[in-house]
Amino acid sequence: MRPDATRCLLLIDDEPAQRRLVSAIGARAGWWVMGAADVEAAQRILSSEDGRDVDAILLDHWLPGPAGTEIIRQIRALRPDLPLLILTAQTTVAVAVEAMRAGASDFLVKPLSPDRLLGALNAATDRRKTRGELRPLSEKITKPLAFDEIVGSAPEFRTAMAIAAKAARARVSVLIEGESGSGKEVIAQAIHTASPRGKKPMITVNCGAIPENLVESVLFGHEKGAFTGAFDRHIGRFEDADGSTLFLDEVGELPLEAQVKLLRALETGEIQRVGGRAIHMVDVRIIAATNRRLVEEVAAGRFREDLYYRLNVVHCAIPPLRTRASDIPPLARHLLARIAEQPGMRQLSITDDALAVLMSYGWPGNVRQLQNALFRAAVLCDGNALTAADFPHIAQEAAFNKRADDYHAKPMSGASTNAALSNGAGITLFEADGNLRPLEEIEADVIRLAIGHYRGRMTEVARRLGIGRSTLYRKLAELGIGDAA
Repeated sequence: MRPDATRCLLLIDDEPAQRRLVSAIGARAGWWVMGAADVEAAQRILSSEDGRDVDAILLDHWLPGPAGTEIIRQIRALRPDLPLLILTAQTTVAVAVEAMRAGASDFLVKPLSPDRLLGALNAATDRRKTRGELRPLSEKITKPLAFDEIVGSAPEFRTAMAIAAKAARARVSVLIEGESGSGKEVIAQAIHTASPRGKKPMITVNCGAIPENLVESVLFGHEKGAFTGAFDRHIGRFEDADGSTLFLDEVGELPLEAQVKLLRALETGEIQRVGGRAIHMVDVRIIAATNRRLVEEVAAGRFREDLYYRLNVVHCAIPPLRTRASDIPPLARHLLARIAEQPGMRQLSITDDALAVLMSYGWPGNVRQLQNALFRAAVLCDGNALTAADFPHIAQEAAFNKRADDYHAKPMSGASTNAALSNGAGITLFEADGNLRPLEEIEADVIRLAIGHYRGRMTEVARRLGIGRSTLYRKLAELGIGDAA
């Protein structure tokens, strides 16, 4: 029998080393891992008394095609209710689509990242989990968005976008705060793209995924022989980002010792590799993001106050999706359009009853969870439009969460849902006090929506709005839209 207070993962893999690795990763997060060398061994375990304890299955070495589909079918025949995750070295969206259609719950790409594995397991097995970055299949189809492609017209969200767009033109550090899945990395990429450094790639570091003893090496690099296992010189992410932007995701997870060294690098522009003597000057623009309230972390002594003020030159707070549910219809249409661009996918519309289901849910995983739900529905849809029947789990969880005393997300009321659906385009017409918004603000939102909908093709935007290009650009200037759509 499994240990108390743990969840059980069945790993199907014929490599003992891989089983040991997954077992070590799982043990740190409270997972008990049982190993099976092949499908036959897995079937024996699932049919046994111990098999009743299994909460999820991870299948390694899965390959697309009839043989792979048959393996999934055999596993599903025994335990159709269990989350089934696929681990493979193939990274194409077409492979992900085939795995989903064969019955997989999620799709992980080698080399296996501990945070991605645990995030996928937690998302699949704990429907009330609200912390941690969800790692859905749909993240494999993401691409950088400019400000004029980011969808959302809720006032708080538009305020955040305006702040981010203005900060893009300067070299100052930006701190983006928001819940997991709210789009912090998308906005960071938009800031970088709109900046003078946009011609170079943005370098990303997930601070929460770095072992504490390797933080300094990852950020600043190390020399050969600096520590056990340092067989070669390693260039750190600060040097990689010289002349560009360094995005520090989940910066609140950094240990205090690393925060001291990060502060010095930001103040002086000087870095020193671990085990090295030379000082290197770098020109790096910092964008940091966190799902914590850093001011509270400072008060608790878990984050340095001087580093907080160094990072928080410009503060950008991203509201959770549940507070801007009127953005769900345009977001859903936008995400479906992007999903349709992927190999093996097709253009789908979405009905009002489906949108009503989506708007009745609190989305603890925010936009990322919405994207994942749409991707899954699009993969499995046989018709030309997504309906409420394509989101049974969302409807079930929405009903469950309405009954749960500890659920913090408040879905939209029926009247609010109908109003948002009748607007269709997702334009907010009323202020919070019930009065109409100024015509100038509504016009600006319509133009922003059109720019995002037509992917920044300004000739098409002008044609669809029934105005000339020169008039469109004049309105952009008058309304102060600029690049921040």
